[in-house]
Amino acid sequence: MVHAKRRVHRLFIMLFTLVASVEVSSADEFPMPFDTQELTEKFLSPEEAVSRISVPEEFQVSLFASEPDVNQPIALATDERGRLWVAECYTYAESKTNYETKLKDRIVILEDGDGDGRFDKRTVFWDQASKLTSIEIGFGGVWALCAPDLLFIPDRDRDDVPDAEPVVVLNGWNDDVIRHNIVNGLRWGPDGWLYGRHGITTTSLVGAPETAPEHRTQVDCGIWRFHPTTKKFEVVCSGTTNPWGMDWDDHGQMFFINTVIGHLWHVIPGAYYQRMFGEHFDSHVYQLLPQTADHYHWDTKEAWHDIKKLGVTPTTDDAGGGHAHCGMMIYLGDNWPAKYRNELFACNLHGLRVNCDRLERAGATYVGKHEPDFLRTTDPWFRGIELVTGADGGVYIADWSDIGECHDNDGIHRSSGRIYKVTYGRPKLTGATDLASLGDNDLVKFQLHSNDWYVRNSRRVLQERAVAGRDLDAAHRMLRDIFDRNDDVTRKLRAMWTLYVTGGVTEPWLLKQLGHENEHVRTWAVKLLVDSGTVTTTVRKAFEARVTTESSGLVLTFLASALRQLPNGDRWDLAIALADKEAFSGDPTYPLMVWYGIEPAVAEYPTQAIQLAAASKLPLVREHIARRITSEIERQPSAVDQLVALLGVGREESFERDILAGMEVSLKGWRKAEAPKNWTAIAATLAKSPDERNRSISRDLSVVFGDGRAMDELYQIAKGNESGLSARRAAIHTLVEARDESIVPLLQNLLSDRDLGTDAIRGLAAFDDPKTPQLIIERYNSFRREPTRREAITTLTARQPSIEALLAAVSTGKIGRDQVSPFQLRQMQLLGNAAINEKIDRLWPELKAISSEKLTRIGHYREQLTPEVLAMADLSEGRAIFNQNCGKCHRLFGTGGQIGPDLTGSQRNNLNYLLENTVDPSATVSKNFHLSIALMTDGRVVSGIVTEENDRTITMQTATERIVLLRDDIEEFRISNLSMMPERQLDVMTSDQVRDLIGYLMSPSQVPLPGGTSTESND
Repeated sequence: MVHAKRRVHRLFIMLFTLVASVEVSSADEFPMPFDTQELTEKFLSPEEAVSRISVPEEFQVSLFASEPDVNQPIALATDERGRLWVAECYTYAESKTNYETKLKDRIVILEDGDGDGRFDKRTVFWDQASKLTSIEIGFGGVWALCAPDLLFIPDRDRDDVPDAEPVVVLNGWNDDVIRHNIVNGLRWGPDGWLYGRHGITTTSLVGAPETAPEHRTQVDCGIWRFHPTTKKFEVVCSGTTNPWGMDWDDHGQMFFINTVIGHLWHVIPGAYYQRMFGEHFDSHVYQLLPQTADHYHWDTKEAWHDIKKLGVTPTTDDAGGGHAHCGMMIYLGDNWPAKYRNELFACNLHGLRVNCDRLERAGATYVGKHEPDFLRTTDPWFRGIELVTGADGGVYIADWSDIGECHDNDGIHRSSGRIYKVTYGRPKLTGATDLASLGDNDLVKFQLHSNDWYVRNSRRVLQERAVAGRDLDAAHRMLRDIFDRNDDVTRKLRAMWTLYVTGGVTEPWLLKQLGHENEHVRTWAVKLLVDSGTVTTTVRKAFEARVTTESSGLVLTFLASALRQLPNGDRWDLAIALADKEAFSGDPTYPLMVWYGIEPAVAEYPTQAIQLAAASKLPLVREHIARRITSEIERQPSAVDQLVALLGVGREESFERDILAGMEVSLKGWRKAEAPKNWTAIAATLAKSPDERNRSISRDLSVVFGDGRAMDELYQIAKGNESGLSARRAAIHTLVEARDESIVPLLQNLLSDRDLGTDAIRGLAAFDDPKTPQLIIERYNSFRREPTRREAITTLTARQPSIEALLAAVSTGKIGRDQVSPFQLRQMQLLGNAAINEKIDRLWPELKAISSEKLTRIGHYREQLTPEVLAMADLSEGRAIFNQNCGKCHRLFGTGGQIGPDLTGSQRNNLNYLLENTVDPSATVSKNFHLSIALMTDGRVVSGIVTEENDRTITMQTATERIVLLRDDIEEFRISNLSMMPERQLDVMTSDQVRDLIGYLMSPSQVPLPGGTSTESND
């Protein structure tokens, strides 16, 4: 009977698909979806599925849409007309297929004109998508995540037909081995940015099209954002496992949902959260933020993956249904009872329900408290994947509708999908108002509406009008009146956000709000001052002054978050004030945010960091400073001398324990280190400490500062999981440096290790083992993190036998051509091996040749800059030379200009890379840094790099200024293949200056300027 029903169901889907393909105008026919999921559970009719859902009394659930009108609904969005947009993802496939390239995804629009809770009009907007995971509406079109791309599909006339082919706005999202961790989740934030999410199982290198890999932004698990007009892209926060749901509360605080390691997380810019596995890109963050909730939705005495074989046990059922969450909403509508307002709802995959958490202010930030589950069903096919609030205050829930393994590894049931609508009683008809047809003043009035759907959509429409150049002075006066006169702080915030996104705020006005009586207004004043651009000296000093009287942990946390936006040398006064807040020393969030804010500056400004450690009333900050300073013991031994001078001078035992604990963790895995000055005397004093822990650490450090640890002990540290990643990494480094060949088998075994694979590959480069190249090549496609892949190619290009193996792998398709950078190709060519060069010419025929004259100059500098010579480099002098010659255009370690590429993440530790890019800067420059030339109608010639462009203007960064050009004033526009960077810069320097500059460029972290001073600041 089940199989008969399945045949009828498939026939129905086939007929619908054929009809749809006739109705929809498309360049290509929409492929007919097919099922691969075995039917082991009865497939319920849509009506029967609704009957299985239970909700609180007086709520009702209607079937808004179902197959064949909707299938595979992976994401929802609403537009300013109140219509529901649905992303249908047919290309997602079982694990052996990953994504089905024979199929396409589509975007459909559903309308409910009579308000009866069921759609009555369906329109297919676009049906040629692939790997579609999310959509959002705004700024004259539709935004769609179709990895590897973020697309913008223009529809400026709003006729629901794309005006042109999709525009690739960003690319580089990994779409190879990622599957269910794929980029997802587009949503507009209150600040006017487009937010999204990314999972943990791979690393994406994201940037505008044509951006070179070394100038892209690395993204793995966490939250990111993109600005629709400035085109700026950035990571907001990092960590967790696979976030797949987010929203903002009534005060504009952002939260997101996650799986396995904790479900609820409060978003703080610059935060580093706990991860399911692996490390963050910055290995010095040391400690990670825990989840925001005080509970789990599963029995943590069970392994998270036990649910696949045991199902939902009674204890997990009581806790909330399971570890997997998908889709999240904070209810801010006006249809449900007031008790549900500002509560958080998330679909629980295994639990067949919608969980509910209550958000409360606690300590410096928030805590999520468990509330009774809001919705439950006995339909085994229910897979809630998205929740959104509509114009009438009702809530739409997208049901993926499938059975089997939770990631659909065992098959996909593409011919099903439901969207339910949950309302309290019968919602009021909205009249299907088109907000875009209303006047500015009407849209401002909607900032006072009780349903946040009106608030958000009217704000976006006003933002679009501001971008288009509309005069919004009258609207701004109304918004300022709301802010000044309305007693409800949530209404003040709405006015504040709308003023900001429409260009209606000034720096002085925001500075004034730092003293507002409400903590949420002060918090947003901090955030918007940071988001407005470069943090000026005036703003920084205002932040410092605010901290001294601030009592709100939330405001202080966002002030700590602001540290990361300041030049390294300007962070210390604010950091000292923040570290004085002893009341929050035990808070799970605040001390870590202070640490994250200063960490990038510690190695560059060790004296200021040690002064902060001495004064800090946050023990965690003191310990981590000691750890970071000690990690630089070989490069900056005098800094460690200053650090240990804090010991043995009568301070409290707890203070000394913080310093010693940081030093101990930093040197775990080291065999031997040079003893700091006066260590013998300090150790003798510590040996008399009444604190046994301090005496024990002091003894262990004396071993490292004396005869050193035995190599066997280091091998055990490298091998064992109990030592911690930083200790294992340090031990591997020591054994590799000692060229201890006994470590080679261990390194080869670690190639597939998620945490230490990169270190293993880097270490194997030091040993000429014939097994290594083939082992790396065999495992290459399993390396999911981009740094690991980069290190693999670097190692394979280090020796002639491994180069030959790499070229063979490229020729057979085992490794893609695009995985080898132009620089690495140059490096292989410079070996002068005719056979290798012939293969490179054949595999990369587009590679531009370097002139013999430039090759000679590169060879000259390579011979001059030996490791011994570079070891003598004065890095501080090198930094001064960089500031004078390079810093006006390039940023390094967070300081410098922004005309050219940021050099911090490039291959600076490779001498050949630096020399080629310095001697021949135009050879491999990426398109987005090509010199552009505008011939103006008034006869001027403007040249520079294009930083922004829209339909009306082009913004160019010249050598001296940032200039906005009207397209109507441009007679001709050309893009050159040349870089703005001049050639022969090294030729005018002395040999010592070249040595110091290159040594500084190759340094792993920032160093002080000569004399220990800093000249970088923002005016």
